[in-house]
Amino acid sequence: MGTRIFDLKKYLSTLRQLVDEALQGYLEDGSTSTRIGQAMHYSVMAGGKRLRPILCIAAAETLGGDRQAVLPLSCALECIHTYSLIHDDLPAMDNDVLRRGNPTCHVKFDEATAILAGDALLTLAFEILADTASRSSNGDPVRWTTVIAQMAAAAGYRGMIEGQMRDIAFEGIAIDTDSLKTLHRLKTGRMIEVSVASAATVCCASQDVQQALQTYSRNIGLAFQVADDILNVKGDPLLLGKSTGTDQMRGKNTYAALLGLAGAEQFADQLINKALNALDIFDSKADSLRAIARYVIERKR
Repeated sequence: MGTRIFDLKKYLSTLRQLVDEALQGYLEDGSTSTRIGQAMHYSVMAGGKRLRPILCIAAAETLGGDRQAVLPLSCALECIHTYSLIHDDLPAMDNDVLRRGNPTCHVKFDEATAILAGDALLTLAFEILADTASRSSNGDPVRWTTVIAQMAAAAGYRGMIEGQMRDIAFEGIAIDTDSLKTLHRLKTGRMIEVSVASAATVCCASQDVQQALQTYSRNIGLAFQVADDILNVKGDPLLLGKSTGTDQMRGKNTYAALLGLAGAEQFADQLINKALNALDIFDSKADSLRAIARYVIERKR
């Protein structure tokens, strides 16, 4: 028999639909009849890769878990991610007018509504997690409260928020590669890491397995940002759904600027190879994670 080829396109499409349907349910529970509800729904359902929720589900399936069991966790991850995008686009931050091919939340509604929509999505994420913990049994509540702590740490002032703060503080100030790695491991990497780590917690993974998955997620998290930097230089705005060339215009520190495009592409390849090597302890159940690792640097948006 020949080697089975993993159909990533079909896998991503199936899981995006699954996550979108679940997100729709959570958002409708909050009512879209109000202005804040409409802004939340607009931002979450505007599209997007759904990389973090898909990574969560793929990690759970690699460990023999059920995708339905971690679906609430996946939705919470996407709520936090979308909140961060809404706030990142604000006039006081990056002042972007396009996101996912649509007007950003503050452009579509107004700045105050966008701020509150982001706040509401962050809060909704932890409501979803806490509700899931309260409904679980047979030792699961402890695992879910651990997940809540992991998510809060990754999204908070020692994680994504600190990364965003550094990103703003270092605009127009040249920093070295190590400082840039730290910035992006916080700003982008921590939420990608916790997407995998939280699934491992729910699935009661051993320490060795958790370590392998951490190595995998840390490397793809950084590779994702390197790829974003490259796309900001040479990507197609129509495919990206947002403007290009903005990093240079704002004086942001990027891998493309520090290493050059060729150097940045080589660095991204090295990171993905490290991620793939970390998955050597797994069998074909990890094929989804392997395919996603390659997708991270091969994507066009």
